Amino acid sequence: MHRAAAVTAFLKASRDGDFGDLLQLLDPEVELRADSAVIAAAAPYAESGAPLLQPVVRGADAVARVFAGRADQARPVLVDGWPGAVYAPGGEVHAVYVIRFGERGIIRMDVIGDSARLRDLEINW
Repeated sequence: MHRAAAVTAFLKASRDGDFGDLLQLLDPEVELRADSAVIAAAAPYAESGAPLLQPVVRGADAVARVFAGRADQARPVLVDGWPGAVYAPGGEVHAVYVIRFGERGIIRMDVIGDSARLRDLEINW
């Protein structure tokens, strides 16, 4: 599957709560990393669809549980020229999902909410 299509499929499976599809898209050893800014910003909105972020989550099952039924407002974009996703209600970027791929699917996701780091990323809608 093409990387951009995999990101779109990941976001759809997340929104739909399709745990099986999420597992198929994730490498078994996937690692999710979230910075403190995005963890703090997402926590109050977990009940309304924000991902249940932690500093580090490892393994396909654990990462799929973070996103299953969530990421409703995340949209696919290019981040520094690579397929990724963005959470930008009203067009203002609050979080970027930098997604890396391995031979068996998504191997790493970095969720960035720190404003200084966000400014350094090139985001193409």
